[in-house]
Amino acid sequence: MDLRKLKTLIDLVSDSNVSELEITEAEGKVRIVKSAPAVVQSYVAPAAPVLTQPVAAPAPVAEAPAAAPVATEAVEATGHTVKSPMVGTFYRSSSPGAASFVEVGSVVKEGDTLCIVEAMKILNEIESDKSGTVRKILCDNGQAVEYGQALFIIE
Repeated sequence: MDLRKLKTLIDLVSDSNVSELEITEAEGKVRIVKSAPAVVQSYVAPAAPVLTQPVAAPAPVAEAPAAAPVATEAVEATGHTVKSPMVGTFYRSSSPGAASFVEVGSVVKEGDTLCIVEAMKILNEIESDKSGTVRKILCDNGQAVEYGQALFIIE
């Protein structure tokens, strides 16, 4: 079947109230199924627990709100914070068996790769925006990270 014809059929199904279309021709058989509401719901469902976990976590930590900001301010005062530019999953190495890009005490130059943040099956290398020594790694391997979340402290 011609690719343009297939694209036209897909567009017709997506723009209409038809939920399923099956066409058989000499070249073969094509079945187009529209399931947009199910895709949206299944995509939103995994995101909901991620958003729920940070909301649930502050309740037990609410007893010490003064201590947490003081610790954060002390860390920020002693070094530069490298933050996540996106929501995703934090990885310290390029593959499970590989060595980490950096360790605590590693000397890095501006532009050196610090970690990978996977977002939507794309591996994004996070580079250092400042030269110095890695003083603290603030995330665990495989941990979900939010936009703007602190990943490293560099002095």
